[in-house]
Amino acid sequence: MVLLVDDQAFVAEFIRRQLVSEHDINFHYCINPVDAISTAEKIGPTVVLLDLVMPDIDGLMLCRQFRNHPTVCDLPVVMLSSTEDSVVKAQGFAAGANDYLVKPPDKIELIARLRYHSASYINKLQRDEAYRALRASQMRLEELNMELLQLANLDGLTGLANRRYFNERYSEEWARAVRTKKPIALIMSDVDRFKVFNDHYGHLGGDDCLKQVAATIKAAVGRPGDIVARYGGEEFIIALPNTSIEGAVCVAEKIRADVEQQAIPHPFSDISAHVTISLGVAAVIPQPGTDPATLIKQADQYLYQAKNTGRNRVQGAAFSPDDPVSVV
Repeated sequence: MVLLVDDQAFVAEFIRRQLVSEHDINFHYCINPVDAISTAEKIGPTVVLLDLVMPDIDGLMLCRQFRNHPTVCDLPVVMLSSTEDSVVKAQGFAAGANDYLVKPPDKIELIARLRYHSASYINKLQRDEAYRALRASQMRLEELNMELLQLANLDGLTGLANRRYFNERYSEEWARAVRTKKPIALIMSDVDRFKVFNDHYGHLGGDDCLKQVAATIKAAVGRPGDIVARYGGEEFIIALPNTSIEGAVCVAEKIRADVEQQAIPHPFSDISAHVTISLGVAAVIPQPGTDPATLIKQADQYLYQAKNTGRNRVQGAAFSPDDPVSVV
């Protein structure tokens, strides 16, 4: 569709007659330049013919307005003028015009230019639409990839990090602790008498119990950099970067107390009438060349001690000076 903006009706009639036999070209006329942009928004032309000299708003000013308006800024604008002055032409192009025709334009040239600019604009719209569709598809794919990545990193039952992801993150934090010479602590925990609980309440009841315990542990560990994971079965592990043994024991004791306060019934436990957990804690300032698994083994040993000394308790300490790591 062609939109002509010209204050002279006889010019509009001249252009209309040149285009009337071209069935693929729809012609629309706007006599008042003040209404040009609103008319363009309403009818959706694919090219604008714009007279250079008009009252109130001249063609140069109106062209700039088109270029600064968000909904019509990309419309091709062909300037119409009675002069072939190169300075005037340069002003038209500087204002944002795509083309320039001298009035009265030759019919063949006018039609050829209108078709060219109209086709270019339609192609641009199609490219933009295709790009938007492609971009939307890419963004959706990125979202799906992130969802898949999260699913790959999470334990399906509890929503905590899984063991594989924990090992990756823990190795990174261990390396950071080596570089910064800062402590790192681990807490390993185990639900007390969980087999008895599972035997009595069934697997669904056991699953619900693990979910509640996992949520309680997650809530008790507040820092974004801390890593909380299900390590296997009813066992959970927490890595606390830049944390001393004293700080880690405080976190572990909070976890123990919070789980006990959940008062999840466990009538067949010989420890308590409610679900409890045992926790082992270890901390260290790792030295270059040391194995991250050493701290896991140490925390596991303290967990074993917590179980053997009555359960529902926290056992832990920093490594001794004889170990190949520094005492925190």
